[in-house]
Parts: sequence; C-alpha cells; structure tokens
Amino acid sequence: MEKTLEKLYVDYENNEGNIISLLQDIQNEFGYIPEDAVNWFSVKLDIPASRFFGIATFYAQFHLAPRGKNIITTCCGTACHVKGSERLLNGLIKELDLPEGEHTTTDKEFTLEKVNCVGACSIAPVVIINKKVHGKVSADNLMKEVRKLKDKEVEK
Repeated sequence: MEKTLEKLYVDYENNEGNIISLLQDIQNEFGYIPEDAVNWFSVKLDIPASRFFGIATFYAQFHLAPRGKNIITTCCGTACHVKGSERLLNGLIKELDLPEGEHTTTDKEFTLEKVNCVGACSIAPVVIINKKVHGKVSADNLMKEVRKLKDKEVEK
C-alpha cells in the first residue's frame, strides 16, 4: 500500500491536485477509500483526516468500504417505486443473502445499491447491473440475471 500511496502523492504534487482528485485516484487504485490511505495523506499533506472524510461522505461517488465485484443498482425513485422497485430490492436482498444493514455480500462478489433516481423513468422499474441498464424489469428476469452472474463465479 505504501508504494501505491507514494506514487499517488507524486502525481498529486506534480499535477497540483486537489482533495477530490486525490480521493478519486485512491478509489481507482483500491476500489474504495481505505482509512489507512486517508490517514497517510492526512499526515503527508498536513490536512486533517476529517476534511478527507467530509468530502468522501458528501459525494455519492466515493466508497469507504470494499465493494463487490458485481454492482447492482436499484432505482427507487417515484416512477420505479410505483412500478415495484422495493419488491425487486427485497428480492435481491434475499437472493444475495445480504445480512441486515449490509450492502456487500460476505464473499465480496456483489454490492447492492439503492438510489433515488437514475433518470430513466419511462422504462421503470430500472436496475443497473455492472453499468448495464435493465428497464421494465420483472422479478423473474432480474433473478435470472443475478443467477447468471452467480453461476459465472462458481465456474471460476
């Protein structure tokens, strides 16, 4: 980790970076923003760790915990809600066997996100699986997609 952080620090210094770009770089390297990385940069740059965490928790693009290999995003905006997104979300929680309050499976294969709106109301309900948008999703079709991903993992 130290070697990676040193490289990011050099890039930060050479490009006159800012905290947001630094957090983006950290997340690109590790898949999330480790607390150790924040503390390392806090000392190195003489910036309070709370400032890093304040920014990281303000923007939804940042993640402070490891995420799964497969990201499933369920829209729960008004149109999607009316079309049954909560039922889809509950089905996913059950299918993925997510512990209460957790978003990532214990094997780190899946992360389930709930968002307020993805801006695709005309094709509600919408679920995004690994950046691919699925519109007018039924529970059956959604579970088929998830099981395909699970089967791929078992084959490896």
